Amino acid sequence: MAGKTWVLELKALKCSSPMRSTTHSPAMFTTTTTNINIYNAHQRLCPSLSMNGCSKQQAADYSPLGTIQTLSLPPVSTPALAMDSLSSALFKLQSNPPPFHSGIIRLQVPIEEQIEAIDWLRAQKQEDGLLPRCFFSGRSHKNNNTPPDFLINNHINGNDRSNLNGNHYDYHQHSSDDDDDRDDSVVSVAGLGCAVFFRHVSPFSFHHWRSIKRFLSKKCPLIRAYGAIRFDATAHISSEWKAFGSFYFMVPQVEFDELEGSSMLATTIAWDNALFWTFGMAISQLQDTMRQISSAIVRLSKEVPNTLIVSNNHVPSKSYWDLSVNRALQMISRNNSSLIKVVLARSSRVLTNPDIDPLIWLACLQVEGENSYQFCLQPPDAPAFIGNTPEQLFHRDSLSICSEALAGTRARGDSEALDLQIEFDLLSSRKDHREFTIVRECIRRKLEAVCENVSIEPNKAIRKLRRVQHLYAHLTGRLRSEDDEYYILSSLHPSPAVCGFPTEEARLLITETEMFDRGMYAGPVGWFGGGESEFAVGIRSALVEKGHGALFYAGTGIVEGSNSSQEWEELELKTSQFTKLMKLEALSLDTKRG
Repeated sequence: MAGKTWVLELKALKCSSPMRSTTHSPAMFTTTTTNINIYNAHQRLCPSLSMNGCSKQQAADYSPLGTIQTLSLPPVSTPALAMDSLSSALFKLQSNPPPFHSGIIRLQVPIEEQIEAIDWLRAQKQEDGLLPRCFFSGRSHKNNNTPPDFLINNHINGNDRSNLNGNHYDYHQHSSDDDDDRDDSVVSVAGLGCAVFFRHVSPFSFHHWRSIKRFLSKKCPLIRAYGAIRFDATAHISSEWKAFGSFYFMVPQVEFDELEGSSMLATTIAWDNALFWTFGMAISQLQDTMRQISSAIVRLSKEVPNTLIVSNNHVPSKSYWDLSVNRALQMISRNNSSLIKVVLARSSRVLTNPDIDPLIWLACLQVEGENSYQFCLQPPDAPAFIGNTPEQLFHRDSLSICSEALAGTRARGDSEALDLQIEFDLLSSRKDHREFTIVRECIRRKLEAVCENVSIEPNKAIRKLRRVQHLYAHLTGRLRSEDDEYYILSSLHPSPAVCGFPTEEARLLITETEMFDRGMYAGPVGWFGGGESEFAVGIRSALVEKGHGALFYAGTGIVEGSNSSQEWEELELKTSQFTKLMKLEALSLDTKRG
C-alpha cells in the first residue's frame, strides 16, 4: 500500500517579554504512514463539545488512526510566550492540514519555570462551566517498582519492625525503549476542554477500552485519556452523577504539565471524519478554547477561607448505620453464608457559606495528602469529582504491573510514642489482620490469573499518612500481553477494600443497604496512555457543585468482630481531611444524625 508523507514546517517565531527575549529556531516535523480505511460510526455528537470516541461498532471495525503525533516546539520562559508559540503553530497547522481522515496531534512547548498545574487550572475562570476540566497528581516519585519509603515493615507479629529505606514510587517512569517523547518527570497534569471524550451510560467494556486506546500510542506517551469509572455500573445513575455516565474520560484540548524543575503547555487536536468530527471542526473548537485561556497565574493559597458549615446531613443517619452494620454482621455469621466482608459507605451533604471552590479544596488536599493521589474530574456543566486517595488500583508500565492492598485504619498519634502505640495496636489487631488478608490475597489471585511472576513485598507493613495509618502490601507481576490491561482493570475493580468478599455477594448487600448512589466514589480514577496507565481507587473523595455544597463519601469494612460505633468513628476520621480544612464556628454546625 502506497505510503504518505506529511511535512509541517514551523518557521522561526520571535517573541518578546519584559524579562527576556526568546527566538524560536525553525522546526521540521515529518510523519510517514500508510493509507487506511476508517471505520464507519453512527455516533451522534453533542454540539459545541467535541467528538465522543465511543461508537457502537463491532470490534472488527477498529482501524488505526491516520496519524498520531507529538510535535515539540522550542522552550520559552513564560506561559504567555508558550501561548504565543502554540497559537502560531496552530495557524500554520490550519494552513497546512494533515491529509488524513482521522488523527490526533499534540503540540507542546516547554516552559523554563516550574509552575504548579493546579495554579494554572485555577486561573482558567469560566462562568458558564461549559468546558470540561481535569487534574491528576501522582505521588512523590524517584524510582519505580520500589515500595514507598513511608512504610514500616512488619514480620508477622509486628515485633520486628525496620525502615525499608526504599524510594517513593515513580508513577511516570517509562520502560519502553522506543518512546521518543518520554518524560519521566511529570508531577501533575491539568486539562481544559476535550480534544476527544469517551462517555456512555452502558458499563465500561472491552469495546470502550479499545475505543480509547485507538487514540493513544507508545510513541506519544503524554497523549493520555484522564477519567473515572463508576463503582457499580449496574446501579441506577442519580441526577448528581448523570453527566459522568457509567464512565467519563477526556483527552484535554489544552493541557498544563507540571514537571520536575520546569513546566509544559500543550494543545491536542483530534478528529475522525467517520465520527462526524473533521479536522476543521476540531481546530476551530480548539481555537475557541484557546481564546479563553489565561496566562496570568497566581499561586493558590493552601488554606480554605473562613467558612461556615450551614448543614451537614448524613445518609445513612447514625441510627440507621447501626442497624445496617448489625444486619451485615448477622449475615456474615450465618452458617450457610459465604459473605466474609462487606464495605458499607456513607454520603454526607455539607452546605457551606460561602461556597468552596473545588480547586482551592484540592490545593489544600495536596498539603494534606502527601504521598497520595489528588484528582479532579468535571464534565461540562457538571459537579466536580475531587479526591485525595492513598490507594493505588494498578500501575502498568509496558508489561510490568503493580498493585496495592490497603486495609485497616487508625488515627495518627499526637506524639511519636502514641503514634507507635497506635501502630502496634493496628499490627496486632486480629480483626484488622483478617480484613487486610482478604484484600491482599484476593488481589494476588486476580493478578495471577493474567500475570507471571507475581510477588508481594512487603507482605504486611504500616503505611502512614498525615491523619491516618493503614496496613499495606505491594504486589508486582508481569502481564502476558499488553491487551490484558483491560482484564486487569475489570478484575481488580471492585476490590475487597471498597466492596467486600466474595465480590458479588457483597455488591448485592451494598445495593440492598445503601440509600444513595456511589457514582464514581470507590471506582477507578486515573489515566490510560499508549505504553503506560495508572489508576487509583476513588476513595476519600467528594462531589462539589456551586450552590449545592459538597457530598463527602467514606466507607469502612465490616467483618466478624466489627463494632458499628467504632466503624462510624472511622468514617468521621476519613472525612476529616475535608472538614478539618474549614475554619468553623461551632454554632453554625447543624448536623442531623437521625
